[in-house]
Amino acid sequence: MSRGDEGVRGAPRARPPLVVDASALLTLALDPGPRADAIGALVGSRELHAPALLPFEVANVLRRRRLAGHLTRSDAADTETTLARLPVELWPHEVVAGRVRELGDVLTAYDASYVALAERLGADLLTCDRRIAGAPGVGCGVVVPD
Repeated sequence: MSRGDEGVRGAPRARPPLVVDASALLTLALDPGPRADAIGALVGSRELHAPALLPFEVANVLRRRRLAGHLTRSDAADTETTLARLPVELWPHEVVAGRVRELGDVLTAYDASYVALAERLGADLLTCDRRIAGAPGVGCGVVVPD
């Protein structure tokens, strides 16, 4: 369906885009179970977006898990490759920089970048970080799967 069909009477309405953070994608990839299943259902049916820092956050978490002995080097590389294949549109910092600064008193710059992008796109943010959902001034929906 093209974006132009959204307002046509009787045409199916597209689901709003979804901003995904590293915690959600890593849970999907590394922690099988009901929470990952819920994330997979959301991710599989939505247009996905994230700030350009997403691949760096993923790589850093995989590095920490590998150094802690929770992943082999090969498993970490495979996970990074798998997640890189997901159709996530990455957005540059400049698009959200001003709002990231505004949120700086309540969120890290990393978390604020996801929130700012979701706000800009009129999207929900999918995360496993409950602190984001409870932060004052967040102007987007925050989905935290149980």
